[in-house]
Amino acid sequence: MRAFNAELYKLFSLPGIWLSLLIGAFAPALIAALDSMAQRAEIIAGISTRLSEVGYIGFALGVQGVIILGVLAVSSEYSIESSESGGGQQITTSLTVVSSRLHLLLAKAGAVIVVSILLCILAIMTTISATYLVLGEYTPAFEWSKLFGVVCYWVFTALLAFGITVLTKNGTIPLAVLIINTSFVSFSFLLSKVTKLALYLPDRVGIEMFMFTGDRFLSPFMGGLAMFAWVVVLFITATIVFNRRDVAA
Repeated sequence: MRAFNAELYKLFSLPGIWLSLLIGAFAPALIAALDSMAQRAEIIAGISTRLSEVGYIGFALGVQGVIILGVLAVSSEYSIESSESGGGQQITTSLTVVSSRLHLLLAKAGAVIVVSILLCILAIMTTISATYLVLGEYTPAFEWSKLFGVVCYWVFTALLAFGITVLTKNGTIPLAVLIINTSFVSFSFLLSKVTKLALYLPDRVGIEMFMFTGDRFLSPFMGGLAMFAWVVVLFITATIVFNRRDVAA
């Protein structure tokens, strides 16, 4: 518990965490508001075909906040401290205080999970409010089962970012790849044009938990189970690599 509290404190002491919280809390609401404006025009014109998905697109595209969170939790350990502090890395101090590497990773992952859940709840509140503000009486009901799927998607995405950063020891690569994949170009979508196996990639199956896609092939439960399996495999791999790695390497 002490290690977990320490990891929470370290997370909130990072300057970048506030950018993560800001993006996570308001980016989904902004995206949902823009989508709702387009939907309102279609509703008035009598051509709306995806009213039930309004709002949820914000949760799918506005997940960058927890991606930054998961990356920062690990990459901050490998940043070089100032010369006044000895020019070392935080990871050395962390492993001195918490000798078990598995314990350290679990404490970090626990902190990421808790903050991701709280951030997602805040995002749900702002997104629902923004959708109601734009659509008014046309706003569809937000189902609790889908909102639970959103929370799972955000938490799993944060843990994927966490695990990839453990493997790379650098935040730039996972941050760039994951943000591009969730906001600009979906690599799983592009790969699905080559092989249907790409439909099993974590971001693709994760969206099944709360959105209906044209080529849907898994139930929301099975989509969540598949994404959870990706998280477990990645975390086990990251733990093995982290345990065998020389900290100074």
